[in-house]
Amino acid sequence: MDGSSALQRLRGTTGLWSFAHETVAPAAAGEVAALIEELGFSALWYPEAFGRESLTSASLLLAGSSSLVIGSSIASIWARDAMAASAAAKTLSEMSHDRFVLGLGVSHKPMVERTRGHDYQRPLAAMDAYLDALDATTMFAAEAAARPPRLIAALGPAMLALARDKADGAIPYLVTPEHTELARSILGPDAFLGVEQAVVLSDDAGVVAERAAAHLHIYTGLPNYQNSWRRLGFSDDDFVPGGSRRLQQALVVSGDEDAVAARVADHMAAGADHVCLQVLGPDAFGVPEEDWRRLGPAAR
Repeated sequence: MDGSSALQRLRGTTGLWSFAHETVAPAAAGEVAALIEELGFSALWYPEAFGRESLTSASLLLAGSSSLVIGSSIASIWARDAMAASAAAKTLSEMSHDRFVLGLGVSHKPMVERTRGHDYQRPLAAMDAYLDALDATTMFAAEAAARPPRLIAALGPAMLALARDKADGAIPYLVTPEHTELARSILGPDAFLGVEQAVVLSDDAGVVAERAAAHLHIYTGLPNYQNSWRRLGFSDDDFVPGGSRRLQQALVVSGDEDAVAARVADHMAAGADHVCLQVLGPDAFGVPEEDWRRLGPAAR
């Protein structure tokens, strides 16, 4: 697939993964993006679950920043059809001078079936068809020729191969440097690989365990992540609610700025092009500005 300047700018850099902008009023969301930009991070990646509609959220974040790359991580393919996603991504990319990355994912069965009312069968085939549909859409607006980059939330070998063949790369979540090495081996040397890394800036073992468990609680019951972790050598014993200590330590780096920098370096050495840090602060639904400021110099 064709790369873009948005992805090229991200290679070798550190960004943030956060939904903190959704904890403030829509009019203030851009201020959160402006802060992240000021601190020296290259990108802000954000999820789509029970918060704002993904591509509307991107417009708020892009409007509040001038150089920050904004990426959906991820926009659910069940939330809008390919024609809507393609048109929105082109508009966002064009209006922001190529600062938007469309990250797509198949989400999880409970979210897709119980929350959205869709059929979650054959998620790999659904993503494959969705990517084909993106290429086949028609648009008559001025930005129709734009080609914003697309990444997919790929964990397993088959989805990673799809990211290599029909997207610009992958943006996996809840992974270790060992998974990063596996992903790079499947993606090949050219596809973009951005990885999410959770962080607790504390040396207090009790604080770290509490925040890691709260963070992982919902994920340890989801088959997509369990299957990914099994490939890395974990087992059902590690999938207790909130995760075993072993799983927590593998997925959440703790300590000071140097410990975080070392984990970022591990991902980069394993083949990542970009690492986005998810800071698990004292308030899960607040803006962890103090911790972001501590990490900013390393990002720069």
